[in-house]
Amino acid sequence: MSGAARKKRAPKYHHSVYVVLLSKDVLYEPKFRRCNPDYDPDKPCLYVGMTGQSPDVRFDKHKAGIKSNKYVRRYGLRLVPELYECYNPMPYDAALDLEIELAIHLREKGYGVWQG
Repeated sequence: MSGAARKKRAPKYHHSVYVVLLSKDVLYEPKFRRCNPDYDPDKPCLYVGMTGQSPDVRFDKHKAGIKSNKYVRRYGLRLVPELYECYNPMPYDAALDLEIELAIHLREKGYGVWQG
């Protein structure tokens, strides 16, 4: 094999953060309300997660009850790609960090957020 054929490839990243729009019915959950004391009622409620799958597949699994978050399973309406697509794909460690940072950022803007 020539040197050019052995050239290292850039790592192929496949982890993603994703955001799910939740029904406002999630506000009937006391734990959700307690975790969002500065929630602005004019803003939506969201779930922020990270996955090694495509966000679409992960959302479908939440809704099917496969390793699902109860808020997404019960109240998840759809993905909100405009809030996460610009970040994906990324390495695993970056996705772990960004999941937390994005949830904090959205909560500071008044969204009701659950981070998973």
